[in-house]
Amino acid sequence: MHHTSLIAILVAGFVLAFIFGMIAQRLRLSPLVGYLIAGIVAGPFTPGFVGDQTLAPQLAEIGVILLMFGVGLHFSLRDLLEVKGIALPGAVVQIAVATALGWGMAWMLGWSHGAGLVFGLALSVASTVVLLRALEERRLVETGKGRIAVGWLIVEDLAMVLALVLLPALSGLLKGETTDGAQIWSQLFTTLAKVGAFIAVMLIVGRRVIPWILERVAGTGSRELFTLCVLAIALGVAFGSAELFGVSFALGAFFAGMMLNESEFSHQAANETLPLRDAFAVLFFVSVGMLFNPMILIQEPLEVLAVFAIIVVGKSVAAYAIVRAFGKPHSTALMISASLAQIGEFSFILATLGLDLEILPKEGQDLILAGALLSIIVNPLLFAWLDRKQAREAAALQEAQADAAPPAVPADIGQHVILIGYGRVGSELARLLTERGVPLVVIDGEDSLIAKARAAGLPAILGNAVNERVLREALPERATTVMLAIPQALEAGEIIAKLREINPALSIVARAHSDNEVRHLLEHGADGAVMAERELAHSLAEMVMAAPVYRGDRHLPPSTALT
Repeated sequence: MHHTSLIAILVAGFVLAFIFGMIAQRLRLSPLVGYLIAGIVAGPFTPGFVGDQTLAPQLAEIGVILLMFGVGLHFSLRDLLEVKGIALPGAVVQIAVATALGWGMAWMLGWSHGAGLVFGLALSVASTVVLLRALEERRLVETGKGRIAVGWLIVEDLAMVLALVLLPALSGLLKGETTDGAQIWSQLFTTLAKVGAFIAVMLIVGRRVIPWILERVAGTGSRELFTLCVLAIALGVAFGSAELFGVSFALGAFFAGMMLNESEFSHQAANETLPLRDAFAVLFFVSVGMLFNPMILIQEPLEVLAVFAIIVVGKSVAAYAIVRAFGKPHSTALMISASLAQIGEFSFILATLGLDLEILPKEGQDLILAGALLSIIVNPLLFAWLDRKQAREAAALQEAQADAAPPAVPADIGQHVILIGYGRVGSELARLLTERGVPLVVIDGEDSLIAKARAAGLPAILGNAVNERVLREALPERATTVMLAIPQALEAGEIIAKLREINPALSIVARAHSDNEVRHLLEHGADGAVMAERELAHSLAEMVMAAPVYRGDRHLPPSTALT
């Protein structure tokens, strides 16, 4: 039965994506796998409901615009410049290697050189969604190797944006239809001139006008107008760039996000539009799944395995060799390799464009989709293996150095406070306690934060406090209090349970961000849990009550009195 209404495709897309996304989540896979499978179920190659094949791509186009807008909104030139020495050449070489491998496979399958180039490029770029989610789960985004991975990803994204811009101009050459060199150069020059004009307008006009508009709308205090303004800028710039300058929706949306990133309200803009971006991103992945013919897994299993090997093995080996060649440690090279061992949204966009321009055969798109599905499924397993491997190596190294290294904690310490987490909250808490003469021992898993704590004169232990050996090094049996300043409530719950086994008399206070987290921490043995939002409300209320009009005859110390 065919349904052609907008409501039918929206309902089917969201319901199926939710069902299969939840199944994927329960199986510890990326929800993207579930969204793609939802599209396969709603596609013409499987029985049952069939989504509108003309309407779904238009909804997917909105998804592409909002995805690219999100990429631009989080694009930080400063972060890229910090790791440009390795991220820029590394990403370029890795893209070249993966593209060459894809082109070689296309040549063996008898495809044209143009099809091989598009195919190889689609296999060379990792998924922003998958990579960032993996880094965030492991608290690696702000680390040195995390910044390298994100910078590498930004370079890949920029390369794909350039490919999306140039592909239509070079389509005749790539299909073998155009042999006139003058015509090719004319098309290329025209395209680059339009792109250059668009970039100039955005940098000169948009860089000033867009933040100015956002600031004025934010000043109205209307949340819905602010959200509407952000969406109007994203969609309006994308559509205008295509109509006026002939560039892609993707490039226009990317620059709209970049210009909004210049505003002090960029973080709020990202938060306000996140639900809509996520919703249409889901529809994008569903529509991509609708294009996939699952029979290719049965009809061409060797080709699918070859694509999977290029993505997971070829890209990973190239990335590992490049990172090691730049003198980075083995652990960093492995993490970068695991991060890039998958493909995602840009691969789908490029494959769809190649198919629309009649450069890439339908078989190529199916192989790319099959490779994406398999690589996204395997990627969390690679990270889990890497986590276990690095945990074993860290434990072995810690044990080997235990006798040789001086103890991080003074042997005579006692009646001290153990502070777990030395980030923004933990470091400020440490400063306040130190000023009051409270003896402290810090535990954190980041080298840079431990160095910062030691520079402040604090005994500091490098390691994950979930590891009982790390906990015992802080001498909790002699401590009076433990403060958990880490934001991960589940991890904190495990630590609290272990602390209770070691020293039931400890006073334990943890950090939470919701009532559910507070309940979870208390159930695991915490004496108290501080919810940041609630404490902020109390502090603001105290400041209000300290104003002369409310405090009456009460007097405040000069340091806190309001005038």
